[in-house]
Amino acid sequence: MTEAAPAAVEVLTFGCRLNLVESEAIRRAALAAGRDNLVVVNTCAVTGEAVAQARQAIRRLARKRPDAEIVVTGCAAQIDPDTFAAMPEVASVLGNDAKTTAAAWAAPGPLAPPAPRVRVNDIMALKETAGPLADVIPGHTRAFVQAQTGCDHRCTFCVIPFGRGNARSAPMGEVVDAISALVDGGCPEVVLTGVDLTSYGADLPGQPRLGALVRAVLRHVPGLRRLRLSSIDSIEADPALMAALAEEERLMPHLHLSLQAGDDMILKRMKRRHSSADAIRFCAEARNLRPDIVFGADIIAGFPTETEEMAQRSRDLVAACGLTHLHVFPFSPRPGTPAARMPQLKGPVIRARAAALRAVGEAALLRHLGRQKGREVEVLAENGGLGRARDFTVVRLPAGVAAGVFFAARVTGHDGNELLVEG
Repeated sequence: MTEAAPAAVEVLTFGCRLNLVESEAIRRAALAAGRDNLVVVNTCAVTGEAVAQARQAIRRLARKRPDAEIVVTGCAAQIDPDTFAAMPEVASVLGNDAKTTAAAWAAPGPLAPPAPRVRVNDIMALKETAGPLADVIPGHTRAFVQAQTGCDHRCTFCVIPFGRGNARSAPMGEVVDAISALVDGGCPEVVLTGVDLTSYGADLPGQPRLGALVRAVLRHVPGLRRLRLSSIDSIEADPALMAALAEEERLMPHLHLSLQAGDDMILKRMKRRHSSADAIRFCAEARNLRPDIVFGADIIAGFPTETEEMAQRSRDLVAACGLTHLHVFPFSPRPGTPAARMPQLKGPVIRARAAALRAVGEAALLRHLGRQKGREVEVLAENGGLGRARDFTVVRLPAGVAAGVFFAARVTGHDGNELLVEG
């Protein structure tokens, strides 16, 4: 969760990078509508814990700012609006389809009837192409551009399609124009984001793929220093994307993969479309094309029916794929999903397996950090005394380096989480 300082329009954001981008659009739209003393909670539904945290934050906000109007939106609000509408602290609930539009935040006139307390539409009925959202998030030097939203797949553990709707892509030219405007404004690095980013373009005329979008951005925005991709589904990576990885120096050598498990039976029960061999093969191919590439991954621990042997295969996948940055999610049954109806593991077992998987990930990160000693790295300075190398590794900045500055430095060591460089 990120929390903004109290303001005329305060937005609390839970969850993914898409929500971060959309929260900035919400803030601008509400301010443009003249709203005041408004708090928006932009929720996430990916885990039960994320929903619980949002509810706790709403209660805390109501105590902290009793006179503020609290509006709840985001994926959890889209999927289960009644739960939030039943909270006495909540003034209204707004669906994902409307939350970034100016009309949604316009206050009704003095003679107009009051707006409905719950304004949530059937998001699955949305067919129109999504326009890109682009913004530099406060506290970041890189910008995020939403090129795609929604998902046409139905993994058995996931409720996000019911919060985001079916896959919809922003037109390529509009994405390029949005990035060009960011670069003209001084932004040195852009991250392309989406719910299912590698499905980009399937709904557009001519069905351009993500690789074509990456090539177009780098061709038409020569001033962009760094282009990154958010989480991708490796089984959907198209040949043009792989070629860009090999040939485009400005496409950064870091991919975050939606792998979820290392056991093939669990992957089938998740209704994933790849096998563990597919994941290993993809990482080997990408590393062959780009030897300096670094991989992150999402992996779920304690999925229903998972045995200890199956869990070990997920831990083994870290070394087999050469993963460095792990996001470990203890399995959380989401109401209405097929996985919630499968035989569940006990909570202590799930937590123990998540801890074991995190330990494997931490050891992999330490090995990666140790290999960097003596190397020259290009760092983009961010806020808070930290920066990012090209492969997304965190670097502790020397004193006096301003945010937004690129500099080259030699790695002298690490502190277990960050690279240390010469001052």
